Amino acid sequence: MNLSCIGHTDVYAVEQLQLSLLGQMPGDAISQLNRENGILEAVTTITAAGKTHTARKTWQEEETVSARRRLLQQSYYEAALPFLSQPPQWGALAGVRPTKLTTKMLLQGASSQEAAQQMQQMYYVSKERSDLAVACSESTVQAIDKLDDNDISLYVGIPFCPTRCAYCSFVSRSIGKQTDLIGPYLDALLQEIDQTGLLLKKYNKTVRTLYIGGGTPTTLTAQQLRILMEKIQTCVDLSRCIEYTVEGGRPDTLTHEKLQTIFDLGADRISINPQSMDDNVLRASGRPHTAQDVIHQAEDAKAIGFTDINMDLIAGLPQDTLEGFCRSLDAVAALSPSNITVHTLALKKGADLFDNPRKLPSQEAVAAMVDYANQTLAALGYRPYYLYRQKYMSGSFENVGWAKKSKDCLYNIYMMEEIHPIVSLGAGGMNKVNLPGGKLERFHNPKFPEQYISMLPQVLQDKKTLFELMG
Repeated sequence: MNLSCIGHTDVYAVEQLQLSLLGQMPGDAISQLNRENGILEAVTTITAAGKTHTARKTWQEEETVSARRRLLQQSYYEAALPFLSQPPQWGALAGVRPTKLTTKMLLQGASSQEAAQQMQQMYYVSKERSDLAVACSESTVQAIDKLDDNDISLYVGIPFCPTRCAYCSFVSRSIGKQTDLIGPYLDALLQEIDQTGLLLKKYNKTVRTLYIGGGTPTTLTAQQLRILMEKIQTCVDLSRCIEYTVEGGRPDTLTHEKLQTIFDLGADRISINPQSMDDNVLRASGRPHTAQDVIHQAEDAKAIGFTDINMDLIAGLPQDTLEGFCRSLDAVAALSPSNITVHTLALKKGADLFDNPRKLPSQEAVAAMVDYANQTLAALGYRPYYLYRQKYMSGSFENVGWAKKSKDCLYNIYMMEEIHPIVSLGAGGMNKVNLPGGKLERFHNPKFPEQYISMLPQVLQDKKTLFELMG
């Protein structure tokens, strides 16, 4: 779809909605903004498949960036609707963080019902998705109440995996048997931890949540995990840390020794992610473990003492079916983890599935998978606590974290909602600093481990700049 914008420069906001609604449909779209006598008018005309549809929306109050973009998206949505087989669940929203809208409404004094109604009326979001967003925002408001002004969250990145899954586009190294890079990377990371500990003390910052992610951190040996986690204990005051997660991720990287090491060194939360409990789907997705491996590692983690375990599933994997996904969800729920995160498959550039597409479930099947997950988890007492969307996501649905009572992953909320600073160590990390006036600054660490190692002096200097901004 060719897009022309007249009278405004909000191309990205309209373009992303177009991508979400119409994908690669051939045709032409014109998005025009008119200003006259204090009235904003957004006019969208779409021509495709031998048909033309036009929609107009007006706004008579103060022009703000958000009001202008909302108007443009509303008019585009209404012009696009006749080309769609059914209204999309997320209406005119194209952003990855729809809960930012509902969280803002709640913080400004709206009731949950009022926030949901605004999502439906202003953005055409379905009742099911607006209720889902509000439920997650209620958890966000509770998470905000746990923060003090000097709190931060700390992320430590281990950008290595034994192999790359077919759907993965994360910046990480698939090492196979080539582990030579891990040692130098870990040496550099320990230096950054050293300096970060000093900066935390200097600027009186306290770590509220700590997350060791990747990649797959448990690609490290038990001894390497011990070295890393002992360094964190030594350099960082964790006395006010209320959540410490290690992303186990791939069950084939876990051993009893690693799980015991992680538990002994202070982590109280771990992820053991099956993605599917169907061995054929796992093979098609490039995951070498089995469903039985998932069960074994989850039971071992519980026996060691972990009471907070997250497990991920993906709706829409190659060779999966609605019936197969439902069996996977039931099998994971039977293990009774504290968190179950249900992702919708997103086909991203850099992933093997993007370049080598395989048989995927239909959008209708994915929709039924997501609906089954939502209904089943709610019936089992889980509650949605955070969600986000991605580009190229099957059916334009969402990823949702579900938690048992008092088991929300706070780091996930703080990272996704961007409500307090995130300090990231290691390759591929994203630092986020909240500045006065609601401005958010982002600072990227070098993407690849080789870059991170060679650029360590600059990384350490950037950390000083980051803390100066926070201070």
